[in-house]
Amino acid sequence: MAELFHLADRSEWVAAEAAGEYQMSTRGVTLAEQGFIHCSLRHQLRGVAELYYADADDLVILVLDSDRVSSPIRYEAPPGGLEAFPHIYGPLPAGAVTAVIPVGRDQAGRLNLPDLPGGY
Repeated sequence: MAELFHLADRSEWVAAEAAGEYQMSTRGVTLAEQGFIHCSLRHQLRGVAELYYADADDLVILVLDSDRVSSPIRYEAPPGGLEAFPHIYGPLPAGAVTAVIPVGRDQAGRLNLPDLPGGY
């Protein structure tokens, strides 16, 4: 099992959980528009959060069990990037999410990612 992470808007996750599957690729972009769901490995999560979600509110970290994902998972580097990120090529079953961790802000207003078991 590979442990994957996805940052999500809390309301989008709540709706997806009720529907049984999650179909957002990234912030404001659906799976249908992008073709895959962006994910991160543990050590990639903070960089993604700071680069793409620094001004977002009411986020959660979805912790995913890759063994519960029925769609293909491919590790791909972005254009010009050196490091590959996991991408899920299909809907994410709600049952593949093993934890939902709220993301807050520190006193300076920066994203305050909670400590995850095993660290970053």
